[in-house]
Amino acid sequence: MLITKLFARSILDSRGNPTVEVDCYVDGKITSRAAVPSGASTGAHEAIELRDGGVEWRGKGVNLAVANVNGPINHALTGLDLEKSNIQEEIDNYLLELDGTKNKSKLGANSMLGASMACLKATANYKNIDCWQHISNITDSDTSIPVPMMNILNGGAHASSDVDIQEFMVIPHGFDDYQTALAAGTACYHSLKSELKKDGLLTGIGDEGGFAPNLPTNEHGLQYMVRAIESAGYSTEEIGIALDVAATEFYSENKYNFDKKRIDGRELTEIYSAWMDKYPLLSIEDPFDEDDWDSWNLLTSRIGKRCQIVGDDLYVTQSERLLRGIKSQSSNSILIKLNQVGTVSETFQTMKLARNSNFNTIISHRSGETSDSIIADLAVGSNAGQIKTGAPARSDRTSKYNQLLRISETVTNYATPFKR
Repeated sequence: MLITKLFARSILDSRGNPTVEVDCYVDGKITSRAAVPSGASTGAHEAIELRDGGVEWRGKGVNLAVANVNGPINHALTGLDLEKSNIQEEIDNYLLELDGTKNKSKLGANSMLGASMACLKATANYKNIDCWQHISNITDSDTSIPVPMMNILNGGAHASSDVDIQEFMVIPHGFDDYQTALAAGTACYHSLKSELKKDGLLTGIGDEGGFAPNLPTNEHGLQYMVRAIESAGYSTEEIGIALDVAATEFYSENKYNFDKKRIDGRELTEIYSAWMDKYPLLSIEDPFDEDDWDSWNLLTSRIGKRCQIVGDDLYVTQSERLLRGIKSQSSNSILIKLNQVGTVSETFQTMKLARNSNFNTIISHRSGETSDSIIADLAVGSNAGQIKTGAPARSDRTSKYNQLLRISETVTNYATPFKR
């Protein structure tokens, strides 16, 4: 089971931008393939995604990252034996040593992650087990089908609208199995389209497949979410709402440009707290800027016992920043994105720290996605409990939902991160 070659190419992601895809050859035969996602609203503390610059592909080309896989990474990993018990950690340590920077700026997190994921899949394939089972073995985790957080209304950096909040999601948590929950969430998606049409609003879609209308205020988005749930025939006891505010995107000079007003973190906290009393809010992601720690602490102390406060840009899947959040009680949950940190093993380490600190974990896609469904396997194999992978539309999103359907034929345990 020796790695004999890693080969990368440039492919297109769901936004029409180049990204890295890596094939792993074992004993001379192609054994696996992995594609790397890319974000639009990226945190300042994320690992560096290597782009070419220049004129070609509007500067977004990945020829440098591809060359790093086909050159130094291929040379470093060729000959490693996938049968070794700790091989994934060994592979990722080789990548970290080869890069030698804190933020993956030499090789690029996109080249490193492509190689790391391809090797993970190759090991599972050669052991003749599913990827989710291989991940469960590595992380020593139970398995469960995650509750989907389905982004059905897009705003912020994911849409060309005047809505500040980036994602309005339904969470079909009040069901006994994944298939029923997926059907319920999908019904809300179609219901939202009907409700928007009733009011004469445009129903174009954003980067993650959700509808992207112009709305008078951000709170109108919450009102439409409730209408979508109820007109689909469900109650807000069965289906709750999650927000990804992505507040870093509208933060400048210590103020938030929210609903055409400039307000501070304390005022924004009051808005979120009021919404908690009016709407079935179960989760708020990135409610403040990635370095506005005081506001995070205030909101978590205010509503953290009733709601998930989720750090994405705040933590960028990195243990060092998560440890600070744990110590200061800045949130109670973390979003997990493989490409924010750059290797599979580092992702597992961050998730272990979160689990040991009683943080909820949510596996997430990016706005620039591919049909690679590895995050579905990651969510099941790590027993994460929740997954974000966009609207139930467009193959870059539904590939993950469909993979969970396949896995649910074997894994019947549906996670219950929210009280019913």
